[in-house]
Amino acid sequence: MMAYKAKHALLLLILSLTLASCHSSHNKTIKVRHPWAGKKVGFIGDSMTDPDCYGKETVKYWYFLQKWLKITPCVSAVSGRQWSELPALANNLYNKYGTELDAIIVFLGTNDFNAAVPLGEWFSEEEAETPRAYKGDTVSIIKRVQRVPNFNEETFKGRINAGIYILKALWPDKQIVLLTPLHRSTAVFGITNYQPNENFQNECGEYLDAYVEAIKEAGNIWGVPVIDIHSLVGINPFVQEQVAYYRNADSDLLHLSTKGHKRLAKTLVQQLVSLPVEFDDEHSR
Repeated sequence: MMAYKAKHALLLLILSLTLASCHSSHNKTIKVRHPWAGKKVGFIGDSMTDPDCYGKETVKYWYFLQKWLKITPCVSAVSGRQWSELPALANNLYNKYGTELDAIIVFLGTNDFNAAVPLGEWFSEEEAETPRAYKGDTVSIIKRVQRVPNFNEETFKGRINAGIYILKALWPDKQIVLLTPLHRSTAVFGITNYQPNENFQNECGEYLDAYVEAIKEAGNIWGVPVIDIHSLVGINPFVQEQVAYYRNADSDLLHLSTKGHKRLAKTLVQQLVSLPVEFDDEHSR
């Protein structure tokens, strides 16, 4: 009982000191610089990122990042693009900006789901020889099963493997960040382009969730940060009160409205603060 009272008293003391400190410095403004502020950031994506998709009708998320963080957005995005086209988008970005970029953000995947691209596998397995020694043994050649990355562009995971490999080869010392697809509902762009909502399986028998999970898995496989905007943005087109975050309640619950892009940008501002951009500055020496 005495130990409990002592611990309780200590907690009260810490709380009172904290409150006193806050009270004495309430007139002081503490300014913390966002690590991405003023950086040159490459954006690779589809219609969600494409500056020419819907023109000035919809203000994109990267514009808000430019406004709030003073970044320089370098955009390589075209409506309808899938992960198979990342190499071309990345090369376009590299040809324009080279190594001047401080970071690259990739926002792809929803069109792969809509096109029913098979998920595939991250690796294939094969038997191969490898040197082996353990606890003073002499080196011997043994046979073991090893996994080999799959770069098959006919599968979603193969496309991601190929895409991230190229990104890391072009910008080996830069921060690369992946974004998961957002929730999506019905989108009608004409008689030849009617896209069902995410509660329907695609022609492969897969739900959107599987493609979201694949992006998350890619982060662990390749050592790339993933921001799960599928959950973190906090919007869902199946909630009637949230359809204002999408372009059109009747015909386009796939693309975000300006309001939706602003919410996405606010989420990214908070998430990016935990990710470094510079790895060779004076603080890392």
